[in-house]
Amino acid sequence: QVQLVESGGGLVQAGGSLRLSCAASGSIFSGNTMGWYRQAPGKQRELVAQITTGGTIYYAYSVKGRFTISRDNAKNTVYLQMNSLKPEDTGVYFCNSNPYNVWGYWGQGTQVTVSS
Repeated sequence: QVQLVESGGGLVQAGGSLRLSCAASGSIFSGNTMGWYRQAPGKQRELVAQITTGGTIYYAYSVKGRFTISRDNAKNTVYLQMNSLKPEDTGVYFCNSNPYNVWGYWGQGTQVTVSS
């Protein structure tokens, strides 16, 4: 069974924080780099952070120093702690492996809205 279930989004004021969670099936999570992607209104989906199985982390420049990605390999779960949120962080956040899983499957995402 292929599964990606994102949660934790919401409406927050600028400067606030949110913690996103993504529960993935083992077929997607195990042995793979996992990433958080963001799709802002009218824009293409972009990678904002990723973490390898060994813990090597990448952040997009726009979120560096504000977002923290982590993973729990025992729970097949990846997290994104988002602090000092800005209105430009608004969008739907998805998780997936990087590269994308071979089935082309995406979860429903979780909406993050940051008000100014």
